[in-house]
Amino acid sequence: MKQKLTIVKVGGAVVEDEAQLNQLLKDFSAIEGRKVLIHGGGRRATQVAASLGIESKMVGGRRITDAEMLNVVTMVYGGLVNKNLVARLQANGVNALGLTGADINVIRSHKRPIKDGIDFGFVGDVDKADGEMLNKLIETGITPVMAPLTHDGQGHILNTNADTIASETAKALATYYDVTLIFSFEKKGVLSNPDDDNSVIPTITRAAFEKYKTDGTISGGMLPKIENALSAIDAGVNRVIITLATAIDGTSGTTIL
Repeated sequence: MKQKLTIVKVGGAVVEDEAQLNQLLKDFSAIEGRKVLIHGGGRRATQVAASLGIESKMVGGRRITDAEMLNVVTMVYGGLVNKNLVARLQANGVNALGLTGADINVIRSHKRPIKDGIDFGFVGDVDKADGEMLNKLIETGITPVMAPLTHDGQGHILNTNADTIASETAKALATYYDVTLIFSFEKKGVLSNPDDDNSVIPTITRAAFEKYKTDGTISGGMLPKIENALSAIDAGVNRVIITLATAIDGTSGTTIL
């Protein structure tokens, strides 16, 4: 029987909210057994960029990453956010190690091609996550804390969506563990009515997702999150839950089936 592994992805909005982040780190530290934390940090990157006089450009909620912005996200994601999370987890008794995809070659990607006239710049689409290497770290008692940065094997860092990092990491580790992937953010789950925080859809299958997508119940940034969740399930991840950052015990939220 495979050992259980919990992967928690925390979004940038939660990283910026001290009360939510503090509770999440306590709850994450209390999770028994093997675990991985994956974080975003987009809001902090936008703030730092603005302080440096660098404009943030977004298309469909995705960041355009030119050379200047790549410097910012590398500093913010791989340094400021990542190492603060690592230090705070150490204070909670978790032996954490901060990683980007370039570290120990753990996530390789390629530069996203221009599509429909949109050049996202130095943005990476994942080719492969190294589950074997992550497994070796985890089995020594280390908790990886992964930043949303990858590399192309040619010496270039690439900005990569944190939900994708979470999904690809979960897929890679499903060979070794019974994986539960939790996407934690500022809502209680996937909502049928965005104006009603209690309208949580308890379960979503592939068929239900297609229906919700067609009728507009689910739209915007939630679409790629659920696509990543379904992709993880298809690849052997046991459970995927989308839930509130202060409710990562797996007992509430939206479960992807």
